[in-house]
Amino acid sequence: MRGSSVPRRPPERRPSGLCDTVTVTSPLPGPSGRENLRSMRQILSDPAPVLDRLSATYGPICGLGVPGVRLAVIGGPAVLREMFSHPADSFRWGHRFNVVGVQFVVGKESMIVSDGEDHRRRRGSVQAAFTRRRLDQWVPMILERADVAINEVLSRRDLGDGPLDLAPVVRRLIIGVTVQAFFGERLAQRSDEIADLYERSQHFIEAPAVQQLPHPLPFTNRARVRRDLRAVNAIIDAEIADRRANPSGDPLDILEALVVDDTLSDSEIRAQVRTLIGAGYDTTAAALSWLLWCAALSPDVWQRLREEADAVLGGAGGSAGPVDPGALARLEHAQRTVRESLRLHPAGLIGARVAAREMELGGCRIRMGTLLVWSPHLAGRDPDHWVEPLRFDPDRFLDPAPEQKALSELAWIPFGRGPHMCIGFALAQMELALVIARMAQRLDLAPISDQVPHPVGMVVNRPTGGAPFWVTSRPVGIG
Repeated sequence: MRGSSVPRRPPERRPSGLCDTVTVTSPLPGPSGRENLRSMRQILSDPAPVLDRLSATYGPICGLGVPGVRLAVIGGPAVLREMFSHPADSFRWGHRFNVVGVQFVVGKESMIVSDGEDHRRRRGSVQAAFTRRRLDQWVPMILERADVAINEVLSRRDLGDGPLDLAPVVRRLIIGVTVQAFFGERLAQRSDEIADLYERSQHFIEAPAVQQLPHPLPFTNRARVRRDLRAVNAIIDAEIADRRANPSGDPLDILEALVVDDTLSDSEIRAQVRTLIGAGYDTTAAALSWLLWCAALSPDVWQRLREEADAVLGGAGGSAGPVDPGALARLEHAQRTVRESLRLHPAGLIGARVAAREMELGGCRIRMGTLLVWSPHLAGRDPDHWVEPLRFDPDRFLDPAPEQKALSELAWIPFGRGPHMCIGFALAQMELALVIARMAQRLDLAPISDQVPHPVGMVVNRPTGGAPFWVTSRPVGIG
C-alpha cells in the first residue's frame, strides 16, 4: 500500500499487571505449571504457534523455565531495540545451548559461536571480504546460475505431469552461488558434493536436543554427521593448501584473501568456511522457498516482477546478453518483495544469546545466565508496528509516511542487529531479488494451495512440504 497509514495502537502491548518500564523493575511475566512446560517443549519443536500465543497473552517479553534453564522470550520491537543496544560483552554466543548442535556443525572456532576478541578477530577477517565491489561482481554469476537451474527444470520430462517441488532446486542453486561467490568456480564444480555432505548436518541441528548430545557411539546420526564434516574439512584443507602454494591473485576469491591475510589459523579459516557455506546456503534457500510461495500466491506481484525484470534485465524471458552489476539497484519491486517476504517469514523464527550479566529489558529483570530467545517472526508481525501485519504487501515499503518508516525500520530485523548481525545479509538479499526476478521472467507458477504453508524448523524456518508448484515455461510473446 503506497504511503500506508500508521498503526494507531500504542507502541507496545502490555496486559495489566505486567512489566512497567516507567516504574520499578519487575519479574518476567509468563505461564506457570503445565502451561510453562508445554510452552518450553513446543518452542523447541514447533516455535511459531507458541511464540504467537505467548506474545498475545503476555506481551512483548515473557519468561519460561525449568530447573537449570531460564528463557526470556522477546518479540516486542521496542524491547528488542533495548537488547540490541547493549554492548556485545553483555551476552555470550559460545554458550552451552549452542555447543550441543550448532557448534558441532560449524566448529568451535566459528565466529557465530565466538565471544569477545575471538569474535571480533574472526568476523573482522571475513567481513573484509564483503565489499560492495565483490557483491556487484557476483550479479552476472547469480543470474547465470539461475538460468542454468531454470533450464534444468524446463528440460524435465515429467514437467507438467504433476506439481514440482522447487525447494530442492533452489537449494542446489543457492549452494552453487554461495560456493562460487566465496571460493571460486573450481570449488563450485563440487557444490553438489558439498550439498550432499551438508544435508545430514542441516537435519541434525533441527533434531531434538537429546539426539544432539555428544557421545562416541558409532552408527548414530551424530556419528554420520561427524563423518560428513570430516569430508568437508578435507575439501577445505586441500583448497587452503592450494591457495597458499598457488595464489591466483583473484581479488574476488574470499578463501585466498583469508589465507593471504594470515590473521586466522588454518583451523579458524576452516571453521569460517564451514559457517559461510552451511549458514549461507541453507537459510537463503529456505527464504527463497517462502518467497516463491508469497509471490506466486499474489498474481499481480508475480506479473510486476516479470515486467520489471524484462525492463531491467532485458529480453522477455531472460534471453538478453550479460547484465551489468548495477541492475540490482533497478530491481526495486523485487527488492520490496524480498523485504516483505522476510518480514513475514524470516530465515529463523528465533535467535538466541545468553545474558552474561544481570540487566533490565522492557522493565523486567533479566538474571545472568538467562537464555534470551528473540524473535524476528514476532517483530515482523507486530500489530503496533505494521498495518494489517499478516497481509503480504510489498508496497508497504514504497514511500511510507515518515512515522510508519520509523516503525518498520525498528521492527524489520530478519538478520538481527549489531556486531553479531548476519554477516551475509547483503548477499542473501541480492540472491533473493535476482533469482525471484529471473524466475518470474521465465516461469509461470501455479501454487497447489491457496494457503501459505505452516512453518517448520527451529534453527532454519522452512515451509512445510517444501515449495510444490505447477510449473510451465512463460509463453513466448506473452507478457
